[in-house]
Amino acid sequence: MASSRTPRASTPAAHPAGTLTAPPRVGEQIQRLRNERRMTLDELSRAAGVSKSMLSEIERDKANPTIAVAWRLTNALGVNLDSLFSAPRAPEAIAVAGPHDIPTLHGQDAGYQLRVWGPIELAGRFEWYELTLKPGGALVSNAHEPGTREHLTVLHGSIDVEAADTTRRLKVADTARYAADQPHAIRNAGKNEARALLVVIHG
Repeated sequence: MASSRTPRASTPAAHPAGTLTAPPRVGEQIQRLRNERRMTLDELSRAAGVSKSMLSEIERDKANPTIAVAWRLTNALGVNLDSLFSAPRAPEAIAVAGPHDIPTLHGQDAGYQLRVWGPIELAGRFEWYELTLKPGGALVSNAHEPGTREHLTVLHGSIDVEAADTTRRLKVADTARYAADQPHAIRNAGKNEARALLVVIHG
């Protein structure tokens, strides 16, 4: 027997409570990443080629960046574009960085390579690097901020350290500690590649 009930228009099934998520707050993510890197609005604006006023609007979630702008910002922040659209993760009990996660700075003409072992959030406060120098290579630095000191431990080869108008030659397992708030240099003193651990503690 046919039903006597009046047919109703079908409606989409309701989502269980709590299954819908808010869209990612891209501006909040950019601001968090910028603060972690101790960058000012001006610095990120210049590095990304995005106007300071636009960047400010984006960070306050008053404007949404285009993909091109978001790509320039993430490039300047040193992260993948995907990181803007994922919620910050809780800190891992043990965070492991693989070889491809370690930034490397190349001074091709000067014959050095710096592998940045320290986490980016400590940059400007406490940094450590693996320094590799080709024969004749040198890492020559201008003065850092007042009170900065460097600690250099030779792992392989022999290295000359120049600071405060003084030069000291180091062999394997020697450590030099010196003021880095004046011009200073680290030079390969041998005929083979040299390698060292460089720790920088900012004033």
